[in-house]
Amino acid sequence: MSDLIKAEIMTIGDEILFGQITDTNTQWIGTELTRLGIRPIRKTSVGDQTADILSAIGEALLRADVLIITGGLGPTKDDITKKTLCEFFDTTLEINEVALSLITDFFTKRGREMTELNRQQAALPKVCTYLQNDWGTAPGMWFEKDGKIIVSLPGVPFEMKALMTHRVLPALKAYFNPPLIIHKIIKTIGIGESFLAETIESWEDSLPLHIKLAYLPHFGQVRLRLTASGTNADQLNQDLEEEVTRVLPLISQYVYGYDAEELESLIGSMLIKEQATLSIAESCTGGFVSQKITSVSGSSRYFEGSVISYSNAVKMESLGVSESDLIQYGAVSEQTVKAMAEGVRKKLNTTYGLATSGIAGPDGGTPEKPVGTVWIACATPEFTTARLLKLSNHRSVNIELASAYVLDLLRKSILQTAHA
Repeated sequence: MSDLIKAEIMTIGDEILFGQITDTNTQWIGTELTRLGIRPIRKTSVGDQTADILSAIGEALLRADVLIITGGLGPTKDDITKKTLCEFFDTTLEINEVALSLITDFFTKRGREMTELNRQQAALPKVCTYLQNDWGTAPGMWFEKDGKIIVSLPGVPFEMKALMTHRVLPALKAYFNPPLIIHKIIKTIGIGESFLAETIESWEDSLPLHIKLAYLPHFGQVRLRLTASGTNADQLNQDLEEEVTRVLPLISQYVYGYDAEELESLIGSMLIKEQATLSIAESCTGGFVSQKITSVSGSSRYFEGSVISYSNAVKMESLGVSESDLIQYGAVSEQTVKAMAEGVRKKLNTTYGLATSGIAGPDGGTPEKPVGTVWIACATPEFTTARLLKLSNHRSVNIELASAYVLDLLRKSILQTAHA
């Protein structure tokens, strides 16, 4: 088969709908299906109600060629997926001897008693193909109906991922022989989605038919995801690289990386290349910028430390901010944030010093300085740059945005210093 293969991913369980657990399965499955060349078109969450599950399965098969179901395969009464699948396929359960042997061995090796409930986990719908689970006790199941595939897997992420990797994905590839789907992501910062779209409109309109573009905004950044579909991987990758080359002259000042590269890891590589070091003074971001930097393995090679100067007293005593500047201009000001960046750079003896000071909210704003007013700064051996941000009314959003923008300010300062 060569046409585009569509998939739906379904999670079963009241605990997901109630928000008692976080569904990480659909994201992982979607990524793996895309790599295989199967395009996810929808994800669905259904509670532990037979009628709802039956309805959702029927609707999914009207849209998709593949339905991947996770959850509801445990040994307790609320795990109803197998019985519901029996009803959907008009069949009954029977003990699968291979599954029973594996489950028995699982409990024996652990010195645990196997109950009748555990034994019933080996009972599978007669019409399914058994997917051997070497990583747990809930078997996987493969069904075929009118040229479409339904796969039922345990909801435990570790077991689900192992079954998908070793059993399901190879079988789907052999069954469908799907076309390739390859992504290329261009990461930008400092330009809004609408402005970016206007800037690259002519390029977007001229993209070849087998390449699609999506805009993915995230806290001051916009990722441009190019998706190419076809049969020749080398040609698709070449086509994507050619489109990147065509668009870069339009947006190069906003581009910081590609694909899985993150701003903080890029900065780490830049600092290592320049044999430079970094320190940070944070007020409104409360350590979030430092957490971003230290999330990168090996950051101890360039990051010396930070000062969380939340109060004016710490700004003065630890960073050398003058009391007169704080009185005259306030803690949220160009003068103060520059002094913070220069002060932490001097105190920790680093090449670069970053600083943030602002009103994260939701309280604390004034008519002159409303919530979302943030100053950021970067001090280098030659110069100090400050920038005023006017952000949102939401505290967590402001912290994320300020952190992204101050890291981008550092990136630009490093480039400016290197090219001086």
